[in-house]
Amino acid sequence: MGSLATLLWLVNVVLDTGGQLAFKAAASDPQDGEGLRRWKHMFGRPWLWLGIACYVLEFVAWIAFLSLVPLSQGVLLGSINIVALMVAGRLLFHERLTPLRVTGMLLVSAGVAVVGAGT
Repeated sequence: MGSLATLLWLVNVVLDTGGQLAFKAAASDPQDGEGLRRWKHMFGRPWLWLGIACYVLEFVAWIAFLSLVPLSQGVLLGSINIVALMVAGRLLFHERLTPLRVTGMLLVSAGVAVVGAGT
């Protein structure tokens, strides 16, 4: 995989993880109420709009990345987003990492390493 493809892959991971974290932050305010009131509150929070912006930029980076690598390889390399998101969720939202989840993260990481090494 070339340097441009690697850069686009890393940008994709950062933007996808950032977008998911921003959406989590927008949706996790305990004072936002329920139903329509909750949605109005979320639409007024900058986290939601940051998440949307991350996803728009990620879409562009993803298309550019896929233009440089085969689809089967790109999708497999993109699965590292799951690992990045689980680690970030643990650090920022204190989510639990059970032994089964850590095992899954290690397996996904190993798979991404194998696919990345095969290029």
